Amino acid sequence: MKDLHLIVVGKLNDKHIVELERDYHKRIVPPKLHIHEVKSHSEDLVKEAKEVTAKLDELSRDENPFIVLLMEAGKQFSSIDFSKWMYQKCESQRLIFVIGGASGHGQTVIERGQLKLSLSEMTYPHKLARLLLIEQIYRAQTIKANHPYNK
Repeated sequence: MKDLHLIVVGKLNDKHIVELERDYHKRIVPPKLHIHEVKSHSEDLVKEAKEVTAKLDELSRDENPFIVLLMEAGKQFSSIDFSKWMYQKCESQRLIFVIGGASGHGQTVIERGQLKLSLSEMTYPHKLARLLLIEQIYRAQTIKANHPYNK
C-alpha cells in the first residue's frame, strides 16, 4: 500500500486548526499521510503552480502518481465511497492530493490533475479544507477498519 501525500499552497499558522490537524494526523495509520507545504505567492497562480509542480515532480521521480486536485467544481463522494476509492487507488499508485492557494490552481497544475475533488458545494477557507480532507482520510481508514468512528 502506497503512502498518501498532500501538497498545500501556504503555511498553516492558526494554532487552533494546527492542533486539530495534528490530532487527526497522528491517528492516521498506514498508509501514512505526508503533508508538504509550498510557498504562497500572493495569489500569483503562475508562481504558485511552479512551486506545486516542482513538488509533484519530486514526488513522481520513482513512479507515476495519481494526482487529485481539490476544487469547488470537482467530484463529490460520500465518506464510504471516498474510503473505497482511496484504498483502491493507493493499492497500486501513490496518491497525491493538492490544495491550491486562494485563487485556486495554476493551469500547469490543472493539466496534471487526474481527478478534481470537491469536499462540498460550499466554499471553505483553505485552512479548513485542509483540515476537512485530513479528517476524511482518517475517517476513510476507520471505515476500512470497521471502527465505530463513522457512525
